[in-house]
Amino acid sequence: MYKNLVPRFIDYVKTETRSDATSTTTPSTHTQVEFALTLKKEIEEIGLSDVFYNEKNGFLIGTLPSNTDKEVRSIGFIAHLDTADFNATNVNPQFVENYDGESDITLDKDGKFKLTTTDFPNLKNYKGQTLITTDGSTLLGADDKSGIAEIVTAMEYLIAHPEIEHGKIMVAFGPDEEIGVGADKFDVSEFDVDFAYTMDGGPVGELQFETFNGAGATIKIEGKNVHPGTAKNTMINAIQVAIDIQNELPQDEVPEKTEGREGFFHLLDLSGVPEEANMAYIIRDHDMDKFKARKALLQDIVDRKNKEFGQDRVTLTMEDSYYNMGDIIQKDMSIISLVEEAMTNIDIKPLVEAVRGGTDGSKISYLGIPTPNIFAGGENMHGRFEFVAVESMEKATSLIVEIARLNATK
Repeated sequence: MYKNLVPRFIDYVKTETRSDATSTTTPSTHTQVEFALTLKKEIEEIGLSDVFYNEKNGFLIGTLPSNTDKEVRSIGFIAHLDTADFNATNVNPQFVENYDGESDITLDKDGKFKLTTTDFPNLKNYKGQTLITTDGSTLLGADDKSGIAEIVTAMEYLIAHPEIEHGKIMVAFGPDEEIGVGADKFDVSEFDVDFAYTMDGGPVGELQFETFNGAGATIKIEGKNVHPGTAKNTMINAIQVAIDIQNELPQDEVPEKTEGREGFFHLLDLSGVPEEANMAYIIRDHDMDKFKARKALLQDIVDRKNKEFGQDRVTLTMEDSYYNMGDIIQKDMSIISLVEEAMTNIDIKPLVEAVRGGTDGSKISYLGIPTPNIFAGGENMHGRFEFVAVESMEKATSLIVEIARLNATK
């Protein structure tokens, strides 16, 4: 049905597009620019109009004009160009046809890396399907090149089938989602739609319109280092202060002990010597009041430490990263109902759940375009055990087409 879907996906994943959190440019890597420009030619060739690449924010945008006289809301579909910070050079996809749902899948020639149902019970969901895996040395890149392939293929299908009525559809492919800054410069004036969807989720059926509220925090601790033999009542060991700060946070409110809508403090980095130490946290919670309380707690701990020292030796810097898009989308749940109905129409069971993270849709929703997230099919993302089923990508592509068709009937 979608003859170009899998070849398109394989071609995309073989193009290295990792983002770089240390970069000061947008996009953060030139490989994303090169990929966007190659993609620009492709979507022009399949027939999208008004295609342009914005050098200032790294977004590639194209339009499929409405083919109906009806007054129809316009829709956007969005995916990201970059992959996570894991080896993504020389990606060599492997095909496992008609998987039996039980056997181990050996990824590399030496047999060191395997997909097993013990470690990855999600494999059992793919009995009889064709899986695309890595060769054990790289990630796959289904996050989010499956999303890009699905969107492009769906547009190609709609263009080839003008009998399917649809309103205006816009597509956008942007950079640096994996490092959390991709949508910071997104220009909503260039993306003139009523609502949008990111195709950036996991297994078939995922539909997500709630995310964490997120913030980043850094703490710098100024110690006082003296000879340990004469340190009593004089030394201030910055490393120990850092440990004390960490120990004052709720010990069970960490990623490895929470699930669902439970928030957490995540210590990302702790480094230093007695003279100076540095800490980095991410703070997450779905509930805005609890999110604010978490930030207040960390500030209170730092304030108390400085009071104990009688001077400011601990400096806390916090910055919000994104907010729960559910607070925006809940104002008009029709865009969720549209997807649920479209899924039902093509025999997909909707799996509505909260995201334990954020998406570009979080920021874009707060910029004025409500943007929930839909599955793209990838599993075990960001590492060598990543895989995607061909059937999952086909269903995601069909869902895009059905959303466009169904929207034109409303």
